[in-house]
Parts: sequence; C-alpha cells; structure tokens
Amino acid sequence: MRGADTVAELVRRQWGDHRIGLRDEHHALTHHQVAAGAAARAALLVDLMPPLPGGEPHLGILLDNTPEYPLWLSAAALAGAAVAGINPTRRGAELARDIRHTACRVLVTQRAHLPLLDGLPLPGVRILVTDTDAYRELLAPYGSARPGDARLGPVRPDSRFLLSFTSGSTGAPKAALCSQGRLAAAGASLAAHFSVGRDDVHYVCMPMFHGNAVIADWAPALVAGAGVALRARFSASRFLSDVRDFEATYFTYVGRAVQYLLATPPTSEDRAHRLRLGFGTEAGAVDAARFRERFGVPLVEGYGSSEGGASIQRTPDTPPGAVGRAAPADDLLVVDAETGRECEAARFSPEGRLLNAAEAVGELVNRGRSAFEGYWRNPEAQAARLRDGWYWTGDLFYRDADGFLYFAGRTDDRLRVDSENLAAAMIEHILARWDQAAGVAVYAIPDPVAGDQVMAALALREGAVFDPAEFAGFLAAQRDLGTKMPPRFVRVMPELPLTATNKIHRVALRRESFLCEDPVWWRPAPGAPYEPLIPAATAALRGEYARQGRNPGFADS
Repeated sequence: MRGADTVAELVRRQWGDHRIGLRDEHHALTHHQVAAGAAARAALLVDLMPPLPGGEPHLGILLDNTPEYPLWLSAAALAGAAVAGINPTRRGAELARDIRHTACRVLVTQRAHLPLLDGLPLPGVRILVTDTDAYRELLAPYGSARPGDARLGPVRPDSRFLLSFTSGSTGAPKAALCSQGRLAAAGASLAAHFSVGRDDVHYVCMPMFHGNAVIADWAPALVAGAGVALRARFSASRFLSDVRDFEATYFTYVGRAVQYLLATPPTSEDRAHRLRLGFGTEAGAVDAARFRERFGVPLVEGYGSSEGGASIQRTPDTPPGAVGRAAPADDLLVVDAETGRECEAARFSPEGRLLNAAEAVGELVNRGRSAFEGYWRNPEAQAARLRDGWYWTGDLFYRDADGFLYFAGRTDDRLRVDSENLAAAMIEHILARWDQAAGVAVYAIPDPVAGDQVMAALALREGAVFDPAEFAGFLAAQRDLGTKMPPRFVRVMPELPLTATNKIHRVALRRESFLCEDPVWWRPAPGAPYEPLIPAATAALRGEYARQGRNPGFADS
C-alpha cells in the first residue's frame, strides 16, 4: 500500500480499476467509474467556479450518504476546491449562516433537502440538485473528462480540502480546516493500523458531513483501494442486513449508535456477517463488551478529532477501558485547566474502578507539534485552542501510571456539584452497568443557589419498567460512585435524543431540565428514596429557583 501526498492522487489511482468500489442499495460503481465520475464533476466545477484571489474556492455539500457525496469529495480534490459538509439538521438562519460563513459558491443537494433552503438568503450561491434531469443534463457534456484534466489552481499537500463543522454544545459551530495532505496521511495511518486491504469493504453509516465518516472510514478505504458501501442515514434496524448484503468488513461509529444496535432484538443471524472491526469513540467498556459478545465484532476505541490537534493510538497491551497511548508525534498531558498543573495518575480498585476521579480527571493537552490547521475565519476559537504554546483539546481524560489514557467526557459536559468537579461521562459509564438501561445520558442542570445538580436520562430495555427502589439499590452497590455523583433527577424516556452525528443531544436535555413531559423521579434530599416528581413538587422547585433568580434549565445553551 503506497502512500500519497494528496487526496487527488488517491482518486487518480482508481482509474482503470474495474472492481466494485462504491455501492448503496440502488447503485454499484467500479473504482474506475468513481474516478471518471469525479473527473466529470471536477470539469463542471471549474466551469461553475472560475478562480478567485484568496486560495481554494469552496463548495457546500448538503446530501445524505448517497454516491454523489464521495463523488463530489473526489471531484473537489481533483479540481483543487474545498468542501464544506453542511448539516441537514440545521434550520433557517442557522443553516444559511453555515453556508454563507464557509463562503460556498456552489451548493450540491438533493430534492429531499430543498424545503430546507426555501426562502434562505443565499446570494451568489449556485444550487445543484443531484436527483433531477436538469443535473444529469448539466453533467453530461463532461463525461469524457479524465482525472487531472480540470483544475482551479495548484493541488498540493497543503491545499485546503475540508471545512468540517464541529458539534459544539453552545454557540455557532466552528469549521475546522483539513488539507489534502493531512487527510491522505490520516487515511494511510488508519489503513496501516487496521491492515485495510483491497478486499475490505467499508460500511459508511455515519453522516459524511462529519469528520468521522470521511476521515476514519472513507479516507482509509481510498488509500487501500477498498470498497465503500453507503447507508443514506444510520439505521439500527438495517445495520445487519446492510453489512451482510454489502459483505462489509469495517465500520465506524460515534456516540450512542452502539447502544441502538444493542437494543435491536437478538436473532440467530447476529454473527452471520464478515465484519471484523468497528472503530469509533464513546461506546463505553460495558457496551463494547456486550457488542463483541453478541455480534462477534471487536470495537476499537480511538481518539482523534476533526481538528487533528491530538491523537491517541491503541496498542495490543492497552488495558480494558483505555483508549491507548499518545501517538508518536504527540506529547500529551492531562492537566487541571484552572492551574495548568498535571493531574495525578489514576488509581483503581481491584475491580478496575477509578478511585480518585476528582484528582485524576483533567483536560487533555498536546505540548508537541500539533496537526491542527485552524478554524475558518474564527480567530477567537483558534486562539482558545492554542494557549501557552499548547493545543487544548476541550476533552476530559485521565491517565494511569503506565501512560494509558482513558476518555472521561467533554469539558462542556463537566458538572460542578458542591464545589466538586465531576465528569458526566464518568457517571454515565457507571450507570450503564445497570442491566435495565439501554441508554444513559448524564448532564448538569443548575442548582437553585450555585453550581449544578446531576440529572440523568434513561432509556430502558424493551419491556423494562423503572423501579426506583431497584435503581437506588444499584447506585448504592457501585463502589466507585462518589457521594456527589448519584443523580438527583432521573428522566425516563422511550429513547435518548441524538444529534445528526449520533451523539447525545445534551443541549436539548439541559434546556428542558425536569420541566418535560416524560416521567421524572427525584430525591427531595440527598440519600432519600426516589419519588415521582408530581406537579406540586415541580411548582415548589420552580419557586425555589425564582427566589434565587435562577432558571432550572440552561435556556441560553
């Protein structure tokens, strides 16, 4: 497997390869057809976007995971353009802001998403609708183009290629920059690490507007000459039939997708597939073990954000629950964000449970040379990432005495209870042990006086009924559940709300707080039995917040 300096070179290599390279439930294209289709779209792009001063021109892609998505990624690489992946769950002014902020001159979309664009102020943006006769007629004259025929400018390793919006919990999302060289290198690293070969098939079920699908799934397949199979949108019920039909061997995941797969009814065909590996983040040790036991597929937890500022690699001796050690080029520390001092090494019980979370959990920083290439037109966010010569990831970790790193959540998901800092992910990992829970989300809601209170949302397994005494007994039996960690409020939901990238939608949960339509149980005092939050108790709580001038929900999230 020979490396490449640019994504464009990887696309050109597909020319003449007549194996199936790209599939979905309706289409099958050879690698050669992918290269030819990319060349045609690159030629069209050059005619639609004449070069302008200021570097690579931008096009936006507002598509589900259809073959047009990787075709346009490949076309942009050949032409020397950059792609902004547009999130279809954004609406109105926020959606228009994303398109305008990234200076998109062309927007590629599909008929299903046209209602999202109705009435939006998008001056100067040419809109191409891929599933129309007009689009096919526009593309037809370029059918004889070959890779490399049409360029908007030089194509180099440092050419801007991706503008990937981060899924920040507050404020407008930031567009992280990724060059052709960095994406090609990331794909090569993953392909080598996981021994991806030409006979592999990568199942892309995570949304391609997000870095996970492009960097961790599409790019290593492109490097290795492996096949790519697409699912328009993630579907837990279609997952196994897809991987069987496509003969998929590899997939990526984020957030709570694994929990939704585990919540599907078991069948005798759960191991009837070719999958050999799932790669992603935030599955949790409990769910990863359940997944491997049921489906026979190991889940490898990794760490590497769209920004590229820090990377952790898993090694064969990585302990259960750990992500791995710092990648060779990185110098990673876990520090107290307030003091800048390195946190204590993690101490564990004989059962492997963290004993000193308050002293060991801190923000992961990279003191080495970072691959971070900046944010598009956002100097304030860029400066916040690069402080005192270090790259600050915004993620919480702890490190054991041997240097292995364990993910503990996002800094935005940290709670401060009675002056003690807690990581939501740490509490979630403990609550996930409860055998009645299919999904768990832990988040902060304001305390009436100061700081936060702990609230948990639970999605129960099929047929389960929330038993407050049983749940309280489970909490009492968890030796690593600190005295400040038990949730005061428990919301029981049919399923947890997810963002478009299959992460828990904590903003929505925090905003609603206990003022929601779902059943909520609460402890009127620490250690008291859980009881239903009835309207009279809700009214009394609201009065308590009002007297202190506070709101029970994070309305400004």
